[in-house]
Amino acid sequence: MAETPIIIREQQYGEIKTVLAKLRCDAASEVTFLIDKNGQSIAVEGDVSGLDTTSLASLAAGNVAATNGMAQLVGEKEFPTLAHEGEHENIFICVIGRSLLVVVFNQRSSLGLVKLRVKQATRELAPILERVTKEATTLQAAADNALFSGITDEDIDSLFN
Repeated sequence: MAETPIIIREQQYGEIKTVLAKLRCDAASEVTFLIDKNGQSIAVEGDVSGLDTTSLASLAAGNVAATNGMAQLVGEKEFPTLAHEGEHENIFICVIGRSLLVVVFNQRSSLGLVKLRVKQATRELAPILERVTKEATTLQAAADNALFSGITDEDIDSLFN
């Protein structure tokens, strides 16, 4: 069964952006992203003028999917965090339910600091994302009920007779 689409209200979006901005500052990172596991960007904080954010989001989601495949091969459900260290730029990815928190940072910060600050941000983001998921599920259930509410058993029988 397909997952319910993520629907974020303006207030929730503002709360997410606030957490991302705080994380970016506290972790001394360049950019923080929240994306869904399908690679769609939910919110971004920081200067992204030199980044192809669509590609980065898609590749981060693909990276997590591939890594989860490896995790299952060795008996794990998933690897909830991933770190990629480059010569000048680094990326840290953390799975939060159906979403991925992506932090891009350079030598001004450290992996240890980013991990610490991401852990704190995750505690703030998780309840917001749970509310988003709960509301989306409730809306989907209401829409499904409305779709079939006017159909009776007789209507269904008449289709097949």
